[in-house]
Amino acid sequence: MFDPKLKEALGRVQKPGRYTGGEPGSVYKDKEKMDVRFAFCFPDTYEVGMSFLGEKILYELLNSHENWWCERAFMPWLDMKAEMERLGLPLYTMESKDPLTAFDAVGFTLQYELSYTNILAMLDLAHIPFYAKDRDESWPLIVAGGPCACNSEPIADFFDVIQLGEGENQLPGICAEIEKAKKEGGVSKKELLLRIAKIPGVYIPAFYDVEYYEDGRVKAITPNEPGIPARITKAIIKDLNEFAPPTNFVVPMVGAIQDRASIEVLRGCVRGCRFCQAGFLYRPMRQRDAGLLNRAAQELCANTGYEELSLSSLSTSDHSQLEELRVLLTANGRSWSAPVYAADGTVDMQASRRVEIKFRLKDEEMMNQIAEMLEETK
Repeated sequence: MFDPKLKEALGRVQKPGRYTGGEPGSVYKDKEKMDVRFAFCFPDTYEVGMSFLGEKILYELLNSHENWWCERAFMPWLDMKAEMERLGLPLYTMESKDPLTAFDAVGFTLQYELSYTNILAMLDLAHIPFYAKDRDESWPLIVAGGPCACNSEPIADFFDVIQLGEGENQLPGICAEIEKAKKEGGVSKKELLLRIAKIPGVYIPAFYDVEYYEDGRVKAITPNEPGIPARITKAIIKDLNEFAPPTNFVVPMVGAIQDRASIEVLRGCVRGCRFCQAGFLYRPMRQRDAGLLNRAAQELCANTGYEELSLSSLSTSDHSQLEELRVLLTANGRSWSAPVYAADGTVDMQASRRVEIKFRLKDEEMMNQIAEMLEETK
């Protein structure tokens, strides 16, 4: 049941489908039976956030725990933001429509620096104090992660927890500590943060003192609590095959920028281009087995109804099982990929390494026509 204020706001904005939820693939649980509730916030509009593969990975991962519930929230567009401020409607999640203050933790992904002001706008809409020092145990933990967390100091004052590195192990570890503390009862925020600080790759800004040079550069970062590591090593998943790709997505009802099924085939890159942030942050290069990708692709397309599949990575053609990927089966048993070929018929790795390989499901006749056309071009 929608709040009357929400109904009024939806009637006065463009694209109300951005804010209604109820999309196929959404996860709904009994909130009264949940030990941990986590709000995953993307600090940009719905169309942008619903294109983000990382959210889909962590959404499925957290919701695989029977007693945890991960929900989604996005930055509203200007018209909806104005209506929410006019009506006093706090920022809410798409699934339960509960305000962010009802959650144990609120997580933001830091994908690009231009979204930082949106993070503050979302906290303001949620009526949550900006600064971590102003939030006691009555407020949810504010968590950050993503590629821009590698340079977290400019925004460290706003977050209780910052994840450095890959979140598949870190985020469940944080939720597990929250669950444990809630069951024990009477655990202070400081004690909870001390426990979370022991998770590899987790930075707790409150437990460090930062010195600056006169020009604003960081001079030193020193722990101010016993047992806190002086240097934090980013978390890395050694074997991607231990984390199967998501096999179900929330399918947006308002067109997303990247509105197709997507599977991460490898992480990192062997090239080492100096201009590429991602190429350095996600080192070393690791890949998923083609057989695992095959099974996940079939299940993902069957569950979502998508007829197009993207193999997502920094450099897909560097996968060691490229030929197996080229004939990757999709939901109806057929697929096609088109790497760039050299004159001798071999795959030109340099020319095709940054091409996003797409698979579009076709019937038998169409597949034969495509195969014949590509055979003629060789």
